[in-house]
Amino acid sequence: MADPVGVLDRYYLAITLLVTIGYQLLGFAIAWTFQFDKITDFTGGSNFFILALLTLLMGQEFNARNIVTSVFVMAWATRLAGFLLFRVLKTGSDTRFDEIRSHFFKFMGFWVGQILWVWVVSLPLTVLNSPAVTRLGQPAFGTASDILGIILWAIGWSIESVADLQKYRHKASNPPKDRPIDVGLWAWSRHPPYFGEILCWWGIWTLSIAPSLQGEPTGSARSAQLGALVSPLFTMVLLLFGSGLPTAEKPVAQRFYNMSYPKDSIGSDAGSRDASDPSNRPRNAAWANYQAYRAQTSILLPMPPVVYRALPQWIKRTVLLDLPMYAWTPREKEY
Repeated sequence: MADPVGVLDRYYLAITLLVTIGYQLLGFAIAWTFQFDKITDFTGGSNFFILALLTLLMGQEFNARNIVTSVFVMAWATRLAGFLLFRVLKTGSDTRFDEIRSHFFKFMGFWVGQILWVWVVSLPLTVLNSPAVTRLGQPAFGTASDILGIILWAIGWSIESVADLQKYRHKASNPPKDRPIDVGLWAWSRHPPYFGEILCWWGIWTLSIAPSLQGEPTGSARSAQLGALVSPLFTMVLLLFGSGLPTAEKPVAQRFYNMSYPKDSIGSDAGSRDASDPSNRPRNAAWANYQAYRAQTSILLPMPPVVYRALPQWIKRTVLLDLPMYAWTPREKEY
């Protein structure tokens, strides 16, 4: 077996950051020059694939653990990048960028955020494949953390993949516009792909940690592997409080409300309406359908609606993370 390639530091932190910066800035230059969104998400997903393959080959450690973890990341990245590219090619553009695409610094800000996302979330694999960990030897593949990591990743990847496929097929079937998607996994969770993604990265970190739990790493190597816990935590924070649930929940709620009350673009307290006034009556059942769906469907963790409905509100708020910040009411301005 060849010696690992040492580049800039023993943990491959600098080289992976430089590669990510270069790749994302190239993507930004193309997207800004041609003012389109075709490669934006594809560049993010494919960056994970590049870092996984690069660190595996540079580290020259073809232990089953390194190979499996690298393949898992590459499989996750391939599915994500491929699906998002297919979706944007079908739709023609990404409405998320309509207000920033023509503003240089605002648009660049998205790409800088993508640099941070890719590099931080890739840390468990980056450190696992680095000479600082591989040169000290590893426990045989098949430890409890290996098995748990594989299970978490497999469940997460399956949920994410199936949920995206179910949503695509549902939209292609021309469903009623006044009803939220409630087929398959979407009947058990309002955002199953987010739950699947969180599980995937907990699985990757758990799969990568065996050298520090049962091997003989140096103190700095163990600290680096434990510090890579920032990857699944960052994923959770991003999806729970950043570009995930907060930007998905409120626009959907407002869209269904405006279907029922199209003149009420800003909204007023629905409870204060005079139901005898024809102008205050809903045009359709869209808002009522959405409220019913939201009341019986977990925001993240998939579970049967009959179970979710029966749970007390404090469990939904604290354990299942259906926080008040995600709710949109007709009193609020447009989101």
